[in-house]
Amino acid sequence: MDISLRELQDGDLPVFWQQLTDPELRQMAVVTRKYHYDRGHFDQHWAKVRSNPSVILRTVLADGVVAGHAAVFGPPQEREVTYVIGRAHWGRGIATAALAELIGLESVRPLHADAAADNAGSIRVPEKCGFVVTGKSRCYAQARDEEIDLVHLTLG
Repeated sequence: MDISLRELQDGDLPVFWQQLTDPELRQMAVVTRKYHYDRGHFDQHWAKVRSNPSVILRTVLADGVVAGHAAVFGPPQEREVTYVIGRAHWGRGIATAALAELIGLESVRPLHADAAADNAGSIRVPEKCGFVVTGKSRCYAQARDEEIDLVHLTLG
């Protein structure tokens, strides 16, 4: 399978909306925002993200098909990675390959990532890319309507 990153295109946004509104994906991601539930907020969020020159934002392609997106954001010393892979593409190594390519685009270290403690796959992806668990905390997960344990990972 050919996995690559490319600059985001307007036509990618409907795919991202479909992915972010998938209830099963929300349960796995657990930390959701208003833009996961409301198309107006979604459009505002993406306009803001796309206009921020400090954000590295890429569309993830798997064999030429939009599989999700990945980004690096935040100020120096607090740079964080995030990625979303649509459920139809889970379990094929796409997230790991995309994250590995993404972190190669960012020279600033450390980089940070968070994952739900009960989501072994979302913890394993950054670990395969060299991140190590550096802490834990609790947060409210809107998708689950409960407090959950969150794992913090860092790439030094």
